Amino acid sequence: MRVADKMNHTQVVSNLNKNRSELSRFQNQAALQKRITKPSDDPLGAARILESRTELQGFDQFEKNIISTKGFVEFSEQSLGEMGDLLIRAKELAVQQASDGASGPETRRMVGMEMRQIFEQMVNVGNRKFGDRYLFGGYKTTQAPFDMKGNYYGDDAEIEVPIDKDAKMTMNIPGSKVFLGKRVNDPVTSTREIDPSLREDDSPVTPPPEMRGPASTLSGSLVDDPTINSQGYWGPKSVNIFSTIRALEIGLNTNDKHVIQNSLDFLDDALSQVNLARADLGSRISVLNTGLDTIQKLQVDSKIMESQIEDVDMYELVNNLNRTQNQLEASLATSGKMIQNSLLDFLR
Repeated sequence: MRVADKMNHTQVVSNLNKNRSELSRFQNQAALQKRITKPSDDPLGAARILESRTELQGFDQFEKNIISTKGFVEFSEQSLGEMGDLLIRAKELAVQQASDGASGPETRRMVGMEMRQIFEQMVNVGNRKFGDRYLFGGYKTTQAPFDMKGNYYGDDAEIEVPIDKDAKMTMNIPGSKVFLGKRVNDPVTSTREIDPSLREDDSPVTPPPEMRGPASTLSGSLVDDPTINSQGYWGPKSVNIFSTIRALEIGLNTNDKHVIQNSLDFLDDALSQVNLARADLGSRISVLNTGLDTIQKLQVDSKIMESQIEDVDMYELVNNLNRTQNQLEASLATSGKMIQNSLLDFLR
Protein backbone atom coordinates (compact mmCIF):
# COMPACT_ATOMS: atom_id res chain seq x y z
CA MET A 1 0.00 0.00 0.00
CA ARG A 2 1.37 3.37 -1.00
CA VAL A 3 1.37 6.04 1.74
CA ALA A 4 0.98 9.47 0.20
CA ASP A 5 2.21 12.71 1.72
CA LYS A 6 -1.36 13.89 2.16
CA MET A 7 -2.15 10.81 4.26
CA ASN A 8 0.86 11.51 6.49
CA HIS A 9 -0.20 15.13 6.87
CA THR A 10 -3.78 14.16 7.77
CA GLN A 11 -2.61 11.58 10.31
CA VAL A 12 -0.24 14.02 11.97
CA VAL A 13 -2.92 16.71 12.25
CA SER A 14 -5.42 14.19 13.65
CA ASN A 15 -2.99 12.99 16.33
CA LEU A 16 -2.09 16.52 17.34
CA ASN A 17 -5.75 17.51 17.64
CA LYS A 18 -6.48 14.39 19.69
CA ASN A 19 -3.62 15.07 22.10
CA ARG A 20 -4.53 18.73 22.46
CA SER A 21 -8.18 17.83 23.07
CA GLU A 22 -7.28 15.36 25.80
CA LEU A 23 -4.88 17.83 27.38
CA SER A 24 -7.58 20.50 27.37
CA ARG A 25 -10.09 18.11 28.99
CA PHE A 26 -7.66 17.14 31.75
CA GLN A 27 -6.76 20.78 32.39
CA ASN A 28 -10.46 21.62 32.68
CA GLN A 29 -10.95 18.77 35.17
CA ALA A 30 -7.99 20.04 37.19
CA ALA A 31 -9.45 23.55 37.27
CA LEU A 32 -12.93 22.35 38.37
CA GLN A 33 -11.75 19.25 40.25
CA LYS A 34 -14.69 17.44 38.65
CA ARG A 35 -14.49 14.31 36.56
CA ILE A 36 -17.92 14.94 35.01
CA THR A 37 -18.36 18.46 33.68
CA LYS A 38 -21.10 17.69 31.16
CA PRO A 39 -23.50 14.76 30.65
CA SER A 40 -21.54 13.40 27.70
CA ASP A 41 -18.54 12.74 29.96
CA ASP A 42 -20.47 9.94 31.73
CA PRO A 43 -24.22 9.73 30.94
CA LEU A 44 -24.97 7.14 33.64
CA GLY A 45 -22.94 9.00 36.26
CA ALA A 46 -24.54 12.31 35.31
CA ALA A 47 -28.01 10.80 35.75
CA ARG A 48 -27.10 9.49 39.21
CA ILE A 49 -25.67 12.89 40.19
CA LEU A 50 -28.86 14.68 39.13
CA GLU A 51 -30.94 12.19 41.09
CA SER A 52 -28.73 12.66 44.15
CA ARG A 53 -29.01 16.45 43.94
CA THR A 54 -32.78 16.20 43.72
CA GLU A 55 -32.81 14.04 46.85
CA LEU A 56 -30.52 16.51 48.62
CA GLN A 57 -32.93 19.35 47.91
CA GLY A 58 -35.71 17.28 49.47
CA PHE A 59 -33.52 16.46 52.47
CA ASP A 60 -32.71 20.15 52.93
CA GLN A 61 -36.42 21.00 53.00
CA PHE A 62 -37.18 18.16 55.42
CA GLU A 63 -34.38 19.40 57.68
CA LYS A 64 -35.86 22.91 57.68
CA ASN A 65 -39.31 21.47 58.46
CA ILE A 66 -37.96 19.41 61.36
CA ILE A 67 -36.02 22.32 62.87
CA SER A 68 -39.02 24.64 62.60
CA THR A 69 -41.43 22.02 63.97
CA LYS A 70 -39.07 21.12 66.79
CA GLY A 71 -38.87 24.74 67.92
CA PHE A 72 -42.67 25.03 67.82
CA VAL A 73 -43.18 21.81 69.79
CA GLU A 74 -40.48 22.62 72.35
CA PHE A 75 -41.99 26.04 73.01
CA SER A 76 -45.45 24.47 73.32
CA GLU A 77 -44.10 21.98 75.87
CA GLN A 78 -42.41 24.79 77.79
CA SER A 79 -45.66 26.77 77.84
CA LEU A 80 -47.58 23.76 79.16
CA GLY A 81 -44.89 23.40 81.82
CA GLU A 82 -45.77 26.90 83.00
CA MET A 83 -49.44 25.89 82.90
CA GLY A 84 -48.66 22.95 85.16
CA ASP A 85 -46.85 25.22 87.62
CA LEU A 86 -49.90 27.51 87.75
CA LEU A 87 -52.19 24.54 88.40
CA ILE A 88 -49.93 23.36 91.23
CA ARG A 89 -50.07 26.81 92.77
CA ALA A 90 -53.86 26.89 92.38
CA LYS A 91 -54.14 23.54 94.15
CA GLU A 92 -51.89 24.70 97.00
CA LEU A 93 -54.17 27.66 97.53
CA ALA A 94 -57.29 25.50 97.30
CA VAL A 95 -55.92 23.05 99.88
CA GLN A 96 -55.11 25.93 102.25
CA GLN A 97 -58.64 27.34 101.96
CA ALA A 98 -60.56 24.05 101.93
CA SER A 99 -61.08 23.98 105.71
CA ASP A 100 -62.40 26.48 108.20
CA GLY A 101 -59.57 25.96 110.67
CA ALA A 102 -57.15 28.51 109.26
CA SER A 103 -59.36 30.22 106.69
CA GLY A 104 -62.25 32.57 106.73
CA PRO A 105 -64.22 34.79 104.38
CA GLU A 106 -61.59 37.52 104.38
CA THR A 107 -58.63 35.25 103.69
CA ARG A 108 -60.57 33.45 100.96
CA ARG A 109 -61.37 36.74 99.26
CA MET A 110 -57.67 37.61 99.31
CA VAL A 111 -56.79 34.23 97.84
CA GLY A 112 -59.54 34.76 95.28
CA MET A 113 -57.65 37.81 94.04
CA GLU A 114 -54.55 35.70 93.53
CA MET A 115 -56.68 33.06 91.82
CA ARG A 116 -57.82 35.75 89.39
CA GLN A 117 -54.20 36.51 88.59
CA ILE A 118 -53.55 32.81 88.01
CA PHE A 119 -56.52 32.68 85.65
CA GLU A 120 -55.20 35.62 83.63
CA GLN A 121 -51.73 34.07 83.48
CA MET A 122 -53.27 30.84 82.18
CA VAL A 123 -55.09 32.77 79.46
CA ASN A 124 -51.80 34.41 78.53
CA VAL A 125 -50.19 30.96 78.27
CA GLY A 126 -53.05 29.83 76.04
CA ASN A 127 -52.36 32.86 73.82
CA ARG A 128 -48.63 32.22 73.64
CA LYS A 129 -46.99 32.81 70.24
CA PHE A 130 -44.00 31.21 68.52
CA GLY A 131 -42.74 33.77 66.06
CA ASP A 132 -45.87 35.16 64.45
CA ARG A 133 -48.06 32.08 65.04
CA TYR A 134 -50.22 31.23 68.05
CA LEU A 135 -49.43 27.86 69.56
CA PHE A 136 -52.85 26.61 70.59
CA GLY A 137 -55.27 27.97 67.98
CA GLY A 138 -55.33 24.99 65.61
CA TYR A 139 -55.25 26.22 62.02
CA LYS A 140 -56.14 29.73 63.20
CA THR A 141 -52.58 30.71 64.00
CA THR A 142 -52.95 34.42 63.22
CA GLN A 143 -55.47 35.33 65.91
CA ALA A 144 -55.50 34.83 69.67
CA PRO A 145 -57.36 31.60 70.48
CA PHE A 146 -58.66 32.75 73.90
CA ASP A 147 -60.20 35.93 75.20
CA MET A 148 -59.73 37.07 78.78
CA LYS A 149 -62.82 35.13 79.86
CA GLY A 150 -61.37 31.84 78.61
CA ASN A 151 -63.64 31.55 75.57
CA TYR A 152 -62.05 29.64 72.71
CA TYR A 153 -62.00 31.08 69.18
CA GLY A 154 -59.63 28.64 67.52
CA ASP A 155 -60.45 25.32 65.90
CA ASP A 156 -59.66 21.66 66.56
CA ALA A 157 -57.27 21.20 63.62
CA GLU A 158 -53.84 19.67 63.99
CA ILE A 159 -51.13 21.01 61.68
CA GLU A 160 -49.14 18.23 60.01
CA VAL A 161 -45.68 18.90 58.60
CA PRO A 162 -43.79 16.45 56.34
CA ILE A 163 -40.53 15.39 57.96
CA ASP A 164 -39.67 12.60 55.50
CA LYS A 165 -40.88 11.19 52.22
CA ASP A 166 -43.60 9.10 53.84
CA ALA A 167 -43.83 10.63 57.32
CA LYS A 168 -45.59 13.62 58.82
CA MET A 169 -45.50 15.13 62.29
CA THR A 170 -48.26 17.00 64.10
CA MET A 171 -46.71 20.19 65.40
CA ASN A 172 -49.50 21.61 67.55
CA ILE A 173 -52.10 20.70 70.16
CA PRO A 174 -55.40 22.56 69.81
CA GLY A 175 -56.27 24.61 72.85
CA SER A 176 -59.76 23.10 72.89
CA LYS A 177 -58.21 19.77 73.91
CA VAL A 178 -55.48 20.67 76.33
CA PHE A 179 -57.22 23.63 78.02
CA LEU A 180 -60.90 22.84 77.59
CA GLY A 181 -60.71 19.04 77.69
CA LYS A 182 -62.59 18.66 74.42
CA ARG A 183 -62.87 15.15 73.05
CA VAL A 184 -62.72 14.20 69.38
CA ASN A 185 -66.00 14.89 67.53
CA ASP A 186 -67.40 16.80 70.52
CA PRO A 187 -68.46 20.43 70.18
CA VAL A 188 -66.18 22.96 71.81
CA THR A 189 -68.81 23.64 74.48
CA SER A 190 -68.79 20.01 75.68
CA THR A 191 -66.42 20.39 78.61
CA ARG A 192 -66.04 19.24 82.18
CA GLU A 193 -66.55 21.86 84.83
CA ILE A 194 -67.04 21.88 88.57
CA ASP A 195 -70.52 20.72 89.58
CA PRO A 196 -71.50 20.40 93.25
CA SER A 197 -73.56 17.27 92.48
CA LEU A 198 -70.55 15.32 91.19
CA ARG A 199 -70.60 11.81 92.68
CA GLU A 200 -67.46 10.02 93.78
CA ASP A 201 -68.01 7.08 91.39
CA ASP A 202 -67.94 9.54 88.41
CA SER A 203 -71.28 8.26 87.15
CA PRO A 204 -73.32 10.47 84.81
CA VAL A 205 -74.57 13.58 86.52
CA THR A 206 -78.07 14.93 86.11
CA PRO A 207 -77.77 18.67 85.48
CA PRO A 208 -79.21 20.55 88.48
CA PRO A 209 -81.80 23.25 87.95
CA GLU A 210 -80.46 26.69 87.21
CA MET A 211 -79.59 28.54 90.38
CA ARG A 212 -78.53 31.99 91.33
CA GLY A 213 -75.28 32.68 93.08
CA PRO A 214 -71.97 30.87 92.77
CA ALA A 215 -73.37 27.38 92.26
CA SER A 216 -75.00 28.36 88.96
CA THR A 217 -71.62 29.48 87.61
CA LEU A 218 -70.12 26.08 88.42
CA SER A 219 -72.60 23.87 86.60
CA GLY A 220 -71.92 22.40 83.17
CA SER A 221 -68.25 21.61 83.76
CA LEU A 222 -68.46 17.83 83.70
CA VAL A 223 -68.09 15.72 80.63
CA ASP A 224 -70.58 12.96 80.02
CA ASP A 225 -69.82 9.46 81.17
CA PRO A 226 -66.21 8.85 80.01
CA THR A 227 -67.14 5.36 78.81
CA ILE A 228 -69.30 6.82 76.06
CA ASN A 229 -66.25 7.82 74.03
CA SER A 230 -63.05 6.22 75.21
CA GLN A 231 -60.86 7.56 72.40
CA GLY A 232 -59.39 10.90 71.49
CA TYR A 233 -59.33 12.95 74.67
CA TRP A 234 -56.84 13.64 77.41
CA GLY A 235 -57.15 11.07 80.14
CA PRO A 236 -60.22 9.43 81.68
CA LYS A 237 -61.54 12.72 83.06
CA SER A 238 -61.38 15.70 80.73
CA VAL A 239 -61.47 19.08 82.45
CA ASN A 240 -62.20 22.62 81.33
CA ILE A 241 -59.26 24.22 83.09
CA PHE A 242 -60.39 27.81 82.66
CA SER A 243 -63.87 27.07 83.99
CA THR A 244 -62.36 25.18 86.90
CA ILE A 245 -60.11 28.09 87.92
CA ARG A 246 -62.90 30.58 87.36
CA ALA A 247 -65.28 28.53 89.48
CA LEU A 248 -62.66 28.19 92.21
CA GLU A 249 -62.20 31.95 92.19
CA ILE A 250 -65.94 32.47 92.61
CA GLY A 251 -66.04 29.88 95.38
CA LEU A 252 -63.28 31.71 97.21
CA ASN A 253 -64.93 35.10 96.80
CA THR A 254 -68.30 33.75 98.03
CA ASN A 255 -66.76 31.69 100.85
CA ASP A 256 -68.23 28.46 99.42
CA LYS A 257 -66.20 25.74 101.14
CA HIS A 258 -67.99 22.95 99.26
CA VAL A 259 -66.93 24.33 95.87
CA ILE A 260 -63.35 24.76 97.06
CA GLN A 261 -63.18 21.17 98.31
CA ASN A 262 -64.84 19.87 95.15
CA SER A 263 -62.27 21.69 93.00
CA LEU A 264 -59.35 19.65 94.35
CA ASP A 265 -60.16 16.57 92.27
CA PHE A 266 -60.71 18.75 89.23
CA LEU A 267 -57.33 20.40 89.70
CA ASP A 268 -55.70 16.97 89.92
CA ASP A 269 -57.41 15.91 86.69
CA ALA A 270 -56.46 19.20 85.04
CA LEU A 271 -52.82 18.70 86.01
CA SER A 272 -52.93 15.15 84.64
CA GLN A 273 -54.48 16.52 81.46
CA VAL A 274 -51.64 19.02 81.01
CA ASN A 275 -48.98 16.42 81.88
CA LEU A 276 -50.39 14.01 79.31
CA ALA A 277 -50.20 16.75 76.71
CA ARG A 278 -46.62 17.47 77.73
CA ALA A 279 -45.76 13.78 77.46
CA ASP A 280 -47.24 13.72 73.97
CA LEU A 281 -45.15 16.73 72.98
CA GLY A 282 -42.08 15.15 74.53
CA SER A 283 -42.52 12.02 72.43
CA ARG A 284 -42.83 14.21 69.34
CA ILE A 285 -39.58 15.97 70.21
CA SER A 286 -37.87 12.58 70.52
CA VAL A 287 -39.18 11.55 67.10
CA LEU A 288 -38.05 14.86 65.60
CA ASN A 289 -34.55 14.47 67.06
CA THR A 290 -34.29 10.99 65.59
CA GLY A 291 -35.64 12.20 62.27
CA LEU A 292 -33.17 15.09 62.20
CA ASP A 293 -30.25 12.72 62.84
CA THR A 294 -31.48 10.43 60.07
CA ILE A 295 -31.91 13.27 57.58
CA GLN A 296 -28.44 14.64 58.33
CA LYS A 297 -26.91 11.18 57.88
CA LEU A 298 -28.72 10.75 54.57
CA GLN A 299 -27.42 14.14 53.46
CA VAL A 300 -23.85 13.10 54.24
CA ASP A 301 -24.27 9.74 52.48
CA SER A 302 -25.73 11.40 49.38
CA LYS A 303 -22.90 13.92 49.22
CA ILE A 304 -20.32 11.15 49.62
CA MET A 305 -21.89 9.15 46.80
CA GLU A 306 -22.09 12.24 44.60
CA SER A 307 -18.46 13.06 45.32
CA GLN A 308 -17.36 9.53 44.46
CA ILE A 309 -19.09 9.76 41.10
CA GLU A 310 -18.38 13.37 40.15
CA ASP A 311 -15.11 14.41 41.78
CA VAL A 312 -11.83 13.68 40.05
CA ASP A 313 -9.00 11.59 41.47
CA MET A 314 -6.22 14.16 41.68
CA TYR A 315 -3.44 11.56 41.67
CA GLU A 316 -4.82 9.96 38.54
CA LEU A 317 -5.45 13.36 36.97
CA VAL A 318 -1.86 14.52 37.47
CA ASN A 319 -0.60 11.31 35.87
CA ASN A 320 -2.96 11.80 32.92
CA LEU A 321 -1.84 15.40 32.50
CA ASN A 322 1.83 14.43 32.45
CA ARG A 323 1.17 11.55 30.09
CA THR A 324 -0.88 13.64 27.68
CA GLN A 325 1.69 16.46 27.78
CA ASN A 326 4.46 14.00 26.93
CA GLN A 327 2.37 12.53 24.12
CA LEU A 328 1.73 15.96 22.65
CA GLU A 329 5.42 16.89 22.78
CA ALA A 330 6.34 13.57 21.17
CA SER A 331 3.74 14.08 18.45
CA LEU A 332 5.08 17.54 17.70
CA ALA A 333 8.64 16.24 17.51
CA THR A 334 7.83 13.34 15.21
CA SER A 335 5.50 15.36 13.01
CA GLY A 336 8.31 17.82 12.30
CA LYS A 337 10.44 15.02 10.96
CA MET A 338 7.66 13.43 8.92
CA ILE A 339 6.58 16.68 7.25
CA GLN A 340 9.79 18.39 6.12
CA ASN A 341 9.03 18.82 2.44
CA SER A 342 8.53 22.35 1.17
CA LEU A 343 7.26 23.59 -2.21
CA LEU A 344 10.80 23.61 -3.61
CA ASP A 345 11.11 19.90 -2.78
CA PHE A 346 8.12 19.17 -5.00
CA LEU A 347 9.53 21.34 -7.85
CA ARG A 348 12.84 19.47 -8.07
